[in-house]
Amino acid sequence: MEFFEFVTPKEALQTIEANIDLKKKTEKINVTKGLDRVVAFDVLAAEDLPAFTKSTMDGYAIQAGDTFGASEQTPQTLDIIGEVEMGVRPNLELKAGQAVEIPTGGMLPDGADAVVMIERVETKADEVKVYTSVSPGANIVRKGSDILQGEVVVSAGHCLRPQDIGALAGLGITEIEAYKKPKVGIISTGNELISLGEELNPSQTRDINTYSLTSLVEELGAIPIQGGIIEDSNKALKQAVDELAPQVDFLLISGGSSVGARDVTYEVLEELGTEDVLIHGIAIKPGKPTLFTMLDELPVYGLPGHPVSVMVTFNKFVAPYINQKMGVIKPPSTVKAEFSQNISSDPGREDYLRVTVEKENNNLIARPVRGESSLIMTMVEADGLVRVPLSREGLTAGEEVKVELF
Repeated sequence: MEFFEFVTPKEALQTIEANIDLKKKTEKINVTKGLDRVVAFDVLAAEDLPAFTKSTMDGYAIQAGDTFGASEQTPQTLDIIGEVEMGVRPNLELKAGQAVEIPTGGMLPDGADAVVMIERVETKADEVKVYTSVSPGANIVRKGSDILQGEVVVSAGHCLRPQDIGALAGLGITEIEAYKKPKVGIISTGNELISLGEELNPSQTRDINTYSLTSLVEELGAIPIQGGIIEDSNKALKQAVDELAPQVDFLLISGGSSVGARDVTYEVLEELGTEDVLIHGIAIKPGKPTLFTMLDELPVYGLPGHPVSVMVTFNKFVAPYINQKMGVIKPPSTVKAEFSQNISSDPGREDYLRVTVEKENNNLIARPVRGESSLIMTMVEADGLVRVPLSREGLTAGEEVKVELF
């Protein structure tokens, strides 16, 4: 493939999907570390939940039939034969005409089939007067009513939420099999770049892409591995790729993907790649000089050097495959809004406009954020992106657009 043999975004995605290996690896993890992890296999309940029939009220465990006909005018009097302690199995059996004091969450004693709440009774010595009629099953939760032993708690492919982890813990499940988090290598190239914390000299630029890419990877739940800042030389980049590639499942190189004299990423990937560079140039703005190839089974992306371009191309061409590797199916969060003004776009190129989203007179308004792709603050100020299709020459004021939220 020659320099900048542009492909459409659709063609780029098809090329990536045809070459990338998305087989998922699994690992056992402690359930307490399971938030946002995707379950690899169905998880079955090894016990009932709740494990015993319990009271949902402070009151008295009774046989419901003993209360039939009870009212404020004609209460039913029952004999108190004991008390249920929290966390202790009651060692008694309730019979007709009897009652047992019970706290919320206490285990229902044998022979009882309901609980009358404490607000509807009056106690005196060893007797309790019941002023209301209750039905069998009133104010109790039966054993296994939440989930029965052997039932599926969470299904394979489910992304664990706080409530799922609570349910698993409530069933005594300490470990689950989840899809592994892929490791993503990150290299920034450029003689002018310095790391965070270094003193800035004239003609130098602080590295942005390493830190934004690291955060984007972490936001997905994957593991970033920083390869540092590499100078614009074939030898240095080759060495960095050789060292980082065996450690990771994806490799991202920002900068050096264009066609300038010091843009060495293409050259290095052409030499190291399993075959010719598969993508060198996508008809997209921002993000035109994007590379993709395979080093054996490792997908490698050459991302543009401009910070905005890096983030846009990451979200469109990298993030979906990291998610798939983790078993995550996460459609982008979008809202519909009214575009604020007329704006032009070059046909034959998919344009991604940074926008803010504001509410005006109960309508959502998308306003473009002006600025070049080298300006990181245009992303800081934006709430999301609006796509202008290849076939369009722009957008008009008042038309409905779909905003892909950050």
